[in-house]
Amino acid sequence: MSEARAADPLVERARRGDDAAFGALVETHQARVFRAALAVLGSPEEAEDVAQEAFLTAHAKLHTFRGDAAFSTWVGRIAWRAALDRRRSIVRRLKRFVSPPAEDWPEPPSPGPSPEALLLGREERDRTRRAIARLPEGLRDALLMASAGDRSYEEIAELLAIPVGTLKWRVSEARKKLRAALQAEGR
Repeated sequence: MSEARAADPLVERARRGDDAAFGALVETHQARVFRAALAVLGSPEEAEDVAQEAFLTAHAKLHTFRGDAAFSTWVGRIAWRAALDRRRSIVRRLKRFVSPPAEDWPEPPSPGPSPEALLLGREERDRTRRAIARLPEGLRDALLMASAGDRSYEEIAELLAIPVGTLKWRVSEARKKLRAALQAEGR
């Protein structure tokens, strides 16, 4: 029996709104999705973010899954594209640090932040990402989904299968813990 056919009952249950079935799909395929993102990005932290994004996208777009390929192939493709997009974004940011070959005349000063300021900003983002990764899963998921800004609290609460009030508390608690962790690091 093919993987696509074996996954059909879980996919169909997940399509009907069975969050436990979608959770089982995530558990079954999370290692493969993470490895695909890691292969593109080379960073476990970035790959973890992309894997989470891929499953959120898969959950939101599950109605578009036709079953022509295995579910693992479909969600893997979502992760792969998201990782490529993330890598392109990283490459664009890194290109800011690389200047073109020197000419006979000096370049005019850049109106934007200096390379040093950009590097400090990156270090700050890395510290923040590590602190977010250390948050308990429920708080981290709520914070990341709310911070993305592309879903309302009602939609996020529905995705997480929790009341809106619980989601708001989790986001608030995650922000408090994150602030405390960053302050403990001297920020």
